[in-house]
Amino acid sequence: MGTAALCVAGRMPLLQAAEQAASPKSRVVIARDPQLRGSGTAVVSNRVLSLLDRAMQTLFNLDHPAEPWKKLVHPGEKVGLKVNALGGKGLSTNVTLTEAICERLQEAGVKGNDIIVWDRDTDELEHVGFRSSTSGPRVQCFGTDRVGFEEELVTYGSVGSRLSKILTQHCDALINVPVLKDHDGAGVTIALKNMYGVIHNPNKYHPNGCDPYIADVNMLPEIRKKLRLTICDATTASYEGGPGYKPEYSWKDNAVMISQDPVALDHTGWQTIERQRVERGLKTLEADGRLPHYISTAADMQHRLGTNDPRRIAVLET
Repeated sequence: MGTAALCVAGRMPLLQAAEQAASPKSRVVIARDPQLRGSGTAVVSNRVLSLLDRAMQTLFNLDHPAEPWKKLVHPGEKVGLKVNALGGKGLSTNVTLTEAICERLQEAGVKGNDIIVWDRDTDELEHVGFRSSTSGPRVQCFGTDRVGFEEELVTYGSVGSRLSKILTQHCDALINVPVLKDHDGAGVTIALKNMYGVIHNPNKYHPNGCDPYIADVNMLPEIRKKLRLTICDATTASYEGGPGYKPEYSWKDNAVMISQDPVALDHTGWQTIERQRVERGLKTLEADGRLPHYISTAADMQHRLGTNDPRRIAVLET
C-alpha cells in the first residue's frame, strides 16, 4: 500500500512536466535595426514600418506584412492603441511607430475612425507629438479626459477602480503600446504597468513596488478580454531614473518587442534593462531594492496572465 501511494505521488510531477512540454512557449519577438535613425536623431518612417513588419511576421510565422494583422483584428471592430505619454518628450510611445501600426491596421480593413490612439490626457498626448482628433474619417486620438471614467467601480483582489470610457465604450480590441523603461518604485514599467493609464486611481496602487496591484489591475475583465497584443517601443529606452525621461540614463535600442503574453514580454524587457545596468556599472534592480516582484505575481496560479519562466518563453531576435 505504501509503495502504491509513493508511485501515485511520484507520477504527479511527471504529469505536470508532460503538460508543460505539450503547451507551446510564449513567443517574444525582438526586432532591431541599427540604422533605424539613418544619419539623424529621429527614427525613419519607412525603416520603422519595415521593423514592425519583420517583428509581426516573425511572431505570427507569416510571410506577408498584412497577414498578421488580419489574424489579429477584423473589419468593423474598434481598435484602441493604448500608448504611454507619461515620460514626456524623449521617452513616450514613438509617434512614427504608432502611425506605422495604424497604417497596417487600415490595410487589414479597419477604418481610420475605428482606430483610437489614447492615453490618460489629451494635452500629454499633444505635448509628445500626437495630433488630437475626435471626428472625421481619420484615426482618432484623445485622452480619457475628453470622455471620463465609468461610474461603476470594478474590483479584483486588492484593487477597486473606475475604467476609462475609451476602453469600455470605444474599443472592441486593445493593442498595448508601452515603452521599455525603468521605474523608481516597480523596478520596470513595460506592458503590465501601462494599464495604470486605464484606471482613475493609479496613485493608490504604488506601495510595495506596485505589487500585487499591477497584476490585479490587469485581471479586470475589460482589460483582460480585450487585450490582443503588446508592441513595446524600445526605440529609446531607459535603464535608470524612470519613469520620466533622463537622457543620461537612456539608450537608443532601435528596437520593438512584440508578444501576446504581457508577462513574458515584461520578463524579457526586465532582463534587457538589467543587462544595460550591468554594462554601465549599476546595481541590479534587486540590489537596488527594486526587484519587479509584480511580474512573478502576474504569472502565479491566482492570476495566470502569462509566464515568467524562461523555460516557457521563446525569445526570437530578428
